[in-house]
Amino acid sequence: MRLAKKTGFNFQWMYSYQPGVMPREADEKALDFMAKHGFNFARVPTDYHFWTADFDYRLPNEAVFEYFDRYLEACRLRGIHMSLNLHRAPGYCINGWDRERDNLWKDEVAADGFAFLWETFAKRYKGVSNDDLSFDLVNEPPNIGERGFTRDDHQRVIRRTVAAIRAIDPEREIVIDGLAGGHLAMPELADLGVIHSGRGYQPMPVSHYEASWWSGSKGLPQPEYPGTKWDGLVWDRNVLHDFYDPWRAVEAKGVKLHMGEFGCFNHTPNDVALRWFRDLFSVWNEFGWGYAMWGFEGAFGIIDHGRPGARLEEIDGYRVDRDLFELMKSGLA
Repeated sequence: MRLAKKTGFNFQWMYSYQPGVMPREADEKALDFMAKHGFNFARVPTDYHFWTADFDYRLPNEAVFEYFDRYLEACRLRGIHMSLNLHRAPGYCINGWDRERDNLWKDEVAADGFAFLWETFAKRYKGVSNDDLSFDLVNEPPNIGERGFTRDDHQRVIRRTVAAIRAIDPEREIVIDGLAGGHLAMPELADLGVIHSGRGYQPMPVSHYEASWWSGSKGLPQPEYPGTKWDGLVWDRNVLHDFYDPWRAVEAKGVKLHMGEFGCFNHTPNDVALRWFRDLFSVWNEFGWGYAMWGFEGAFGIIDHGRPGARLEEIDGYRVDRDLFELMKSGLA
């Protein structure tokens, strides 16, 4: 379980399908930057619609998978681990679930397609070192109760899919994301021998202030940190630390943990964002966990994120938030 301490970024090269638009090639300039500065983890969230038409899950356009081959090689050449993730999977996506015909957690046709797809990847990449590649099965399963979703539903799909992968490639490193948008730990799957992936977005009014895609952002006052009130708590480092207690309880059962996403939308005041980031990294570094920022460039990244007041500095051809960059590197030692 080598990736648990790895640190880096999410790259949206095949993230959101639009008709007629092909995936992007690997951003080799960004990967060069990562390798130069000690980052060694690239999570690649994908949308299965890039290779599937009309919900025919068992007839993928495998020519699209050649992009994955190139992503993997670009990462491997630089000593960067690639984690292949289904952000939109057959029958489920945390963003726009209503676009799916089926329900991954309830409908056998979607669960069959999901397992088939991971079997396809297992066959394609059998023999590739775990140093280079892991499978992150599905991004951020839903809230308990949403469309009737239960922990038992989740267990059934995940256990079946892990078994299907291991029947082909027994040693493949596998990652499963926490429930309720990645935030809820999964003690019921502590025996599965996979890495559990959490999130760094709490408190949401700090990380998602004025984020239009999050309905909870409407009407919120400008955040403070420490001091934001959310979910019955007044958030500071101690509360952040305690938030991960359920994850550490799972870790105590022998599970390896990784924080597969985190970040702060660029509408949060810069001083607030930096104080929150400082505590978040401090907590994760204390626990010895690796982590991956949701973006590299843009509103959630370290490059040209557009947050007013940030100290941007030219580094290797990028306008980098120097203060955030230095905080993020604190986990590389």
